[in-house]
Amino acid sequence: MNIQDCAYCMGGDLLAAFGYPCIELDETKVYIFKEQSHKGRVIVASKHHVSELTALSDDQRNAFFADVAKVAKAQHAAFSPDKVNYGAYGDSGHHLHFHLVPKYKDEFEWNAPFAMNPEKTFLSNEEYEALAEAIRSHMN
Repeated sequence: MNIQDCAYCMGGDLLAAFGYPCIELDETKVYIFKEQSHKGRVIVASKHHVSELTALSDDQRNAFFADVAKVAKAQHAAFSPDKVNYGAYGDSGHHLHFHLVPKYKDEFEWNAPFAMNPEKTFLSNEEYEALAEAIRSHMN
């Protein structure tokens, strides 16, 4: 995949199809995942167009994971999940990103792997913005 085909690099309609902008951090950009079967699910995407963690320098990798940890901490503060699941895929989309998926006991997919896109729960732009603001308000 080249940069012109990469939603994270190109933005626009490619990215808007599945992500709503939340916040830009040191090494990453954070997007609210539009399918919200798990309230507060986000994508944390590297600012570098790389496919693998191994393509980052040690400093970039450490900063990437520091951003992931900041976002997870904000998710816990904003949404009080029982657990945050972390998923890194990208077989066909070769841009390093993690899905951070809040999970809640006795709710959708508890005790099971999360579905990539269950296509059950979509929100209005105002609701996505409220989720983004909840995360932003808990970033330190």
